[in-house]
Amino acid sequence: MKDKRRTAATRDASLVDALIPIAALIVMLALSVHLYGADSSYGANQIALLLAAMLAAGIAVKNGYRWGALQEAVVHGISTAMGAILILLAVGGLIGTWMLAGTVPTMIYYGVQILEPGWFFAAACLICSIASISIGSSWTVAGTLGVGLIGVAYALDVSPAITAGAVVSGAYFGDKMSPLSDTTNLAPAVAGTDLFTHIRHMAWTTVPSYTLALIVFLVLGWNIESSGEPASTLSSLEVLAGQFNLTGWSLLPLVAVFGLAMRKFPAFPTIMFGGVLGAVMAVILQPEQVRALAGDAELSSGMALLKGVWTAYANGYVSATGHEAVDSLLSRGGMSSMLVTIWLVISALTFGAVLEHAGMLERLIRSVLARARSTGALFATVISTCIGVNVIAADQYIAIVIPGRMFRAEFRRRGLRARNLSRAIEDSGTLTSPLVPWNTCGAFMAGALGVATLAYLPYALFNLINPLVSLLYGITGFSIERIEDDQEAETDGELRLPPEAVDETGT
Repeated sequence: MKDKRRTAATRDASLVDALIPIAALIVMLALSVHLYGADSSYGANQIALLLAAMLAAGIAVKNGYRWGALQEAVVHGISTAMGAILILLAVGGLIGTWMLAGTVPTMIYYGVQILEPGWFFAAACLICSIASISIGSSWTVAGTLGVGLIGVAYALDVSPAITAGAVVSGAYFGDKMSPLSDTTNLAPAVAGTDLFTHIRHMAWTTVPSYTLALIVFLVLGWNIESSGEPASTLSSLEVLAGQFNLTGWSLLPLVAVFGLAMRKFPAFPTIMFGGVLGAVMAVILQPEQVRALAGDAELSSGMALLKGVWTAYANGYVSATGHEAVDSLLSRGGMSSMLVTIWLVISALTFGAVLEHAGMLERLIRSVLARARSTGALFATVISTCIGVNVIAADQYIAIVIPGRMFRAEFRRRGLRARNLSRAIEDSGTLTSPLVPWNTCGAFMAGALGVATLAYLPYALFNLINPLVSLLYGITGFSIERIEDDQEAETDGELRLPPEAVDETGT
């Protein structure tokens, strides 16, 4: 049957064809960061991605691909991220209403009094790990507990970048090891093994990596002291207590979200419900704050309350206490705050879709595989491919599925069990996704936590260490299991995704 993507004169992409748009993107992104610094994600990176996508499309047309087919591929590629985009919007709204309801201020108020700067980073990582492994969602943990922990970091005057790195590390450890996680189900499905075999085999690389990350977070906490004066912290707490009705009831939205997540409700409706419940609690617990945010003295009390929570959902909460540190900390959220992040995701997926549709991504992977003659080189190839696909295609699911499919037969041909492949693609494909600013995961973490991806990247220690440990094991052969006597317990049939691994965006 004729491939509808191509014309009669279609040519396969050459290695040079595939490298040109990649090189162009690298140059433009480097210029973007040089000219705009941390603000490069507010438009400059998006333009670079779209220009590189147009260059790739031009090469594809030169090779015989129809523009119409390329455009359809782009639309399809973006459509695969609609779940992530909806979750981004929902988290923006949730942050706005939780600020207004006093949910986040309550977490900050009590967190500052409980958590000491010396062990704060390790505690933040551990708290997020426990939460994430129980619900299987790094995004939900970062968008709820993570937001509160960032607030505590500002109140304690410790590094928000290190805190964000600890949150990301903990959230992704729990997500990676939880049987409820979509990526943890997806990786063994595409590699050809079963879920619990995959999790047990991952423990060899994950537990040492996580332990080392916790030790480093402890050392960072012991050596990086809070630069704020105790009087300043006390002043911030007094302002919070004077501005909000800080009660255990304000934590009800947090409890509700985690309860629904543990019962495996889908992420988008769960987070939307959490935002709506935050709005209801704001009206009950903080009516004066809600009316003040509405900013319209002519409205009746009921209409002012409605406008206030609506404003928080759409445009976020704006604190006006007169205390600079508190106002800067609490003025956040709203669906509109996520629009730049969504722009970045759409631009990145446009670029990745063109490369994948035109065969350029496959050409790059084939070229790399041809040079992987030893077992260590094969593992290095898998890990670097997953990282590269995260950078190019901007989506962790693609970074799991494509390498899983392409290397599966090669692993079997070399007598390596499928669990080795599933572990390698999750050690690298899942964990490096939040380290790429334009990847859906990196964009989400930056948007939810309010810390730029490149700022927290050096401190996402677990995400940095685990791929290196996985590579070391591949090179040395430690914990690498081989097929013996042609007895392979793992499946080798077609890809069959479990229900929880399908259409569940936002790990």
